[in-house]
Amino acid sequence: MTELDEAPGVGGFGKWSMHGVPHKGWTCVGVEDLGAPAAVCEMCERQDIRYVHAMQHPDFPEILHCGCICAGHMEQDVERARRREALMKNAARRRAGWPDRKAWRRSRQGNLVISERGFHVTIFERDGRWHGLIQRPSTGYKRFSKRTYVSERGAQLASFDAILFLEESTNVAWTMSIRRSPVQD
Repeated sequence: MTELDEAPGVGGFGKWSMHGVPHKGWTCVGVEDLGAPAAVCEMCERQDIRYVHAMQHPDFPEILHCGCICAGHMEQDVERARRREALMKNAARRRAGWPDRKAWRRSRQGNLVISERGFHVTIFERDGRWHGLIQRPSTGYKRFSKRTYVSERGAQLASFDAILFLEESTNVAWTMSIRRSPVQD
C-alpha cells in the first residue's frame, strides 16, 4: 500500500473526485492552529483537522483549508507538510508551557517579568485588567498590548504569541503566515 492509498480521502472522496479541481501544483499560503480538531479538510471532506493548511492554486478560484496529508499531496511534498505541521505542534507545546516557565519572576513593583529569546516581557494589572509590555533591547522595539486580558495567564499567553509573531516577521526564511486561535483567558 502506498502513502497515497493511506491518505484519508485521497483517491476518491470529496474534491479529489471532482472534475476541474487540480490535484497537484498547490502552494501552502498559511497554517492555522484551531486549538482542537474543529474543521473538516476541504479537499477530502472527511478528515477532522486541528492544523489547517491554507492551499492556493493558480487555476482554482478559492483557497482550500486542508489537513496535513491532503495538503502534502496537493503540493506534491508530504514531508514538507509534515514539517510545517510539526512546527505548529511544537509551537503549541511551547505556548502551553510558557506561563509555567521557571524564568518568570516578580519585579519590585509586583509585575510579572521574563527575559527570553532577546525579549523582555512585563505583565501588569491596571484597573482590574491585565496588560503586557514587550521590549527587544537589541532593536529598541517597545510595545504595549492593545488588548487587555481578564487573567494574568491570558496576558502571558498573548505575550508568547506576540514574540512568536515578531520572530517570524523578522525571519526572511519564514514566508508563510501562521495564525493561532485567540487567547483564551
